[in-house]
This record gives sequence, C-alpha cells and structure tokens, in this order.
Amino acid sequence: MSLDGKVVLVTGAARGMGRAYVRGFLERGARVVATDRGWAPSGVSGDDEAFLSEISDRGDVLTEVMDIGIDSHVKRVYQSAIERFGTIDVIVNNAGLRQRDLYPPHGSVTTLETEVGDWQAMFETHVFGTLRVIKSFVQPMLAQRRGSIVCVGSDGYTGWRPQSREMPYQAAKAGMVTMALYLAHELRDAGVAVNVLLPGHTRSTGSDEQEAERALIRERLGQPAVTPRRLRPEHVVPLALHLAEQGPSSGLTGQVLRAMEWNQQHQTPAELEQWVYPADARS
Repeated sequence: MSLDGKVVLVTGAARGMGRAYVRGFLERGARVVATDRGWAPSGVSGDDEAFLSEISDRGDVLTEVMDIGIDSHVKRVYQSAIERFGTIDVIVNNAGLRQRDLYPPHGSVTTLETEVGDWQAMFETHVFGTLRVIKSFVQPMLAQRRGSIVCVGSDGYTGWRPQSREMPYQAAKAGMVTMALYLAHELRDAGVAVNVLLPGHTRSTGSDEQEAERALIRERLGQPAVTPRRLRPEHVVPLALHLAEQGPSSGLTGQVLRAMEWNQQHQTPAELEQWVYPADARS
C-alpha cells in the first residue's frame, strides 16, 4: 500500500516520537490526523517546540485534542477525521503514559511501592485506550478491506530487564502487545495488518531529567556511573513507514519488530551511531 494520499492517524503526536511519525508520514505524501491530549510545549527536555504552529495550517493535516481514555474524545475525533478526509488507512497507536509520568522524574519504583490506581491508569491508556482507538478508526479499513495498524510497544514487555523497576508500565505494554497479536489473527481475512513496533532507548520528553535523577540514585547506591546512549526519536520512522504500507497479503502481520534492528538490516545509515542523540554521542 503506497502512502501517497493515504490517511494516517497518529496518537500522541505533539512531541517526541509522535512528532517524528507525523513529519515522516507527511514527507511521504500521506495525510495525517494528528492527536494529543495537549499541544502546548511543557518546557521539559525534548518538549520546547511549538509543533502545532508548524502543522496546523496545512491542508494535509487535521490536528485534534484527544484523550484516548475518554470515549467521547475518540468518537468525536473519528467523526472529524471522516468529515475531513473520508477514510482512515493507517493507525499508529503511539499515545502512552510513561513510568516517569506517575513517578517523576526517574520513573523507577519497586512493584510493592506502586498503587493499584497506578496500574489502572497505565492499563486505561495503553490497553483500553488503544482498544478504544482501534475499535473506532478501524471501521473504514474493514469496509475497504485493507489497512495497517501499528502499535508502539516497549522492548521490556517480556520482563527481561526487571532491574529497571518499570511496573506497571511494562505490564500495560505487554497487555497491548498481546491484544495486537490477537487482532492480527482476527483481522487477517479482513485485509488489515496489525504489528508491534519496539523503539529503542529514546531521548523522549523528560528524558534528560530522568537520566540526571537516575545518575544521582546510582551515585547514592555506590553503583558505577552509566553514560546514556539514547536514540533520536526519528529512529522509529523508517520501520513505521514500512509497516504502514503492509497488508496481510504481504505476510507482515502479527509481528513484533525492533526499530533499530530493522534500520540496521534495511536502512542507510544503518550504523547505530547515526541514530544516537548527538549530546550522548559526544559524551
């Protein structure tokens, strides 16, 4: 499926990887429905750019305020998107609640330190919110029997790095991945591909503050210093563009793919150093 003229929904579009997705799809000729809970820059690291002013006057972009945890928001924006562009061809489920949103600035706590409400907030966003978006925005894809859904996960969802203390975030991401794999099976015959994209360790909104606080924690515990090697948010774009062009007939559905591995196999530049956030590369 070529992206020229296709309509792509990107949630969590105002900053970080979401902003990179929007720019990447527009560069490929797609029309974009860009949504977020809020568009005003927060002023923390990675979020000091008035992105809304860059895209709000374009005819190929619809910008909306949408909290994926609220049914009426999702339904309202879906209707606006259909009225503006007539269809939806691709969904990029990027909106999420990060661990450091609950436990600022470091986002690292033990499971027993969490509250049940923290888990409910995470699942409301990553699982229920993602499902809410898919149930509405998949309807044109089912009608035209083609489309692609990309769910943005986290490579810690399998529990391979429990020392990071990222419950309940990783549990919610694991739930989203499982849901995506089930949907891939259920929607295959309807012509809709569903895949999971795993970003690498990215310099996203608030990442500088997180790394600074984690460095202090390691120092207090007498642990060796760690130099972060975060990736630029743009490293996810090549794989997202590729997945958006796929349908089940291509054989690429129900897959969990790491963005940097895909870049190293298919992209130029393929070297990791080309994707590292410049300040980290110099340190």
